[in-house]
Amino acid sequence: MSKNIFLSKEEELLVVQAIQAAEYQTGGEIRIHIETSCKGNVLDRTAWLFKSLKMHKTALRNGVLIYLSTDDRKFAIIGDAGINAVVPVGFWNDAKELMISHFSKGDLVGGFVLGIGKVGEKLKEFFPYEKDDVNELSDEISYGK
Repeated sequence: MSKNIFLSKEEELLVVQAIQAAEYQTGGEIRIHIETSCKGNVLDRTAWLFKSLKMHKTALRNGVLIYLSTDDRKFAIIGDAGINAVVPVGFWNDAKELMISHFSKGDLVGGFVLGIGKVGEKLKEFFPYEKDDVNELSDEISYGK
């Protein structure tokens, strides 16, 4: 993907560490994708990226993609089929609102870190970490244009 123009190296590290901490408690997989603009529907774009990033390839279908388009102020969280079958209605909206409350104040890192923590806690309920769990997806943030 394109070069990171959104977060400093230190900020990026904090977000990646939040992903790693969340995934250490769950068998679920969390990824973040940030880009400048989103043409069209944000959920369609997020679903396309989910497939493009091969997030549907996890054994338990328990990947979560957190997507942010900075200039368009578009944001979405989607989970794979295994997650959506077990999380309560409105869960993604709760996590999304928590993150937006920080994003609206210009606090991208705080929003990501808290949102990742909330997603990780819910994943832990349904997909607890097992001693033989393997990190199936990269923890690195992906970037678009």
